[in-house]
Amino acid sequence: MTTALTGTSYDDLVRMVRTGAFGPDPAALRVAVAFTTRQAVRHEGRGTGYRNEVLSLRLAEAVGSCAVEPGLLPDRAVEECVGTDVARLLEHPLPPVRVAALDAYLMHVLPHTPGQGATPVPLPAGSSLEKSRARAEAVTALLDLPPGATVLVVGVVNSLLEALRSRGLRYVPCDLKGGATEWGEPVLPDALAAAGRCDALLVSGMTLGNGTFEPLRRHALAHGKQLVMFAQTGSAVLPRLIGRGVSAVCAEPYPFFWLDGGPGVVHRYGGPRPGGGR
Repeated sequence: MTTALTGTSYDDLVRMVRTGAFGPDPAALRVAVAFTTRQAVRHEGRGTGYRNEVLSLRLAEAVGSCAVEPGLLPDRAVEECVGTDVARLLEHPLPPVRVAALDAYLMHVLPHTPGQGATPVPLPAGSSLEKSRARAEAVTALLDLPPGATVLVVGVVNSLLEALRSRGLRYVPCDLKGGATEWGEPVLPDALAAAGRCDALLVSGMTLGNGTFEPLRRHALAHGKQLVMFAQTGSAVLPRLIGRGVSAVCAEPYPFFWLDGGPGVVHRYGGPRPGGGR
């Protein structure tokens, strides 16, 4: 059954899709809608803000997404995706297009349902900060660590850091942009270089699109470390790598929590079970 299918790596998942391992021929499926979502935010009470830009592709009922650094995605990319079959998009020269296409295909054939291994976690309605904190709790609950452990955080989200601090966990914040956290802590640009001194990894799905995911997955696999992914990018991709370096995923397909003040949902795969078991 497709529910049991996993890949050994990101590239292996692409190969499996191309060869029909998940069912439908990607050459027979065309993207109907392509769009970008751009956002700037500074939560109330926070001293720093950030920007998001996400490419999303609509395939039948499914939407696949990949975040990009704001301003780096050419406008032509959206037009090139519309009406194009998934097989061709998996060979597109732009990595974010390839990731969004893979995500859309896997979302189409393996939606986030309990039958596919997903546990829905409701997010309550509220302000942008309230919803950010609720998501952070859903994500960090997937880490099975004692107080005092150190977490490599790749893709700095201050609400995630706040949630780790509340559990007595240390962290090493990393982001390709560098900078500083809400609390003035330096953000390191080279996550892999810092991974060796951390007990677990908490990583954004955005790493799929910028080429930094696979080295982190291999590190976690080689050293037996937990690798928890929080995934707006590749929310349907990363659950297919659980047991192959990825230990748990908090999947958040489009529309994302920051787009609406109403209730929402994320989908968790793997991680600690109620009662402390795994």
